[in-house]
Amino acid sequence: MDLSKLSNIAIKAALAAGKVIQQNRHKAVAVEIKKGGTSIAAQVVTAVDLACETAILAHLLPTCEEYNLALLSEETEDDNSRFEKAFFWCIDPMDGTLAFINKRPGFSVSIALIAKDGTPYIGVVFDPTTDTLYYAIKGKGAFKNGHPWEIKHTNDHLTYVTDRKLKDTPRADEIENLLNAKVGQLNLTGIKEIDGAGSVLNGILVLENGPACMLKFPKKEKGGGSIWDFAATACIYQELGLLATNFEGGRLDLNRKEDTFMNQEGVFYGNLVL
Repeated sequence: MDLSKLSNIAIKAALAAGKVIQQNRHKAVAVEIKKGGTSIAAQVVTAVDLACETAILAHLLPTCEEYNLALLSEETEDDNSRFEKAFFWCIDPMDGTLAFINKRPGFSVSIALIAKDGTPYIGVVFDPTTDTLYYAIKGKGAFKNGHPWEIKHTNDHLTYVTDRKLKDTPRADEIENLLNAKVGQLNLTGIKEIDGAGSVLNGILVLENGPACMLKFPKKEKGGGSIWDFAATACIYQELGLLATNFEGGRLDLNRKEDTFMNQEGVFYGNLVL
């Protein structure tokens, strides 16, 4: 399989969806509610989400035929073909829809190619607000706007990246204790919080604001993000040699059989190597 060719197609697909978002980001959009996790962020959808998916599929569907690939997308019902074929595209046409609705940064396009065993082979993320493209190919490294991406730490504090403010997060005291312990271990000056983006861009913000981390405790309630929220960034972290794991430090299950939600295992993304 030609990963370079497929990554170029995925990049074109992400940029096409990004253009749709850029053309609509300042317009009023109708909001609908769909079945999702327990948070409102997982339940909202707009016509822009669907238009992004259409733009992406125009590029990716021919590859499904040519390479016998399955497809998993947030806005299309899971047909379980990802358990039958060797690889599947994993798509979030517009992650961070709530940020898009509220007219603030935090939304992005995410496309990944995942093996049936859950190994990420391609990860593409496009941030339409900053016009920045991030991508990685298994064994070939990670790139930012077409150039090899070297992570640089410029802060003397620990950045905690989160979808909601720490004070509004369940088990906030436990999270704060974990963060303070890491501050002590790394001899940092304190904690700074970045909140409000979708899970995909949060993964990128951890990389851009090191030393940094984001985390989600395992929980019983459905939610905690879905496979498409972590698939592309997991590939990027893999190629940068950084941690993208479940909460206990184990391998992220990017092809869960039960459903697409990641609530049962939690998530930890870390950019802590100084």
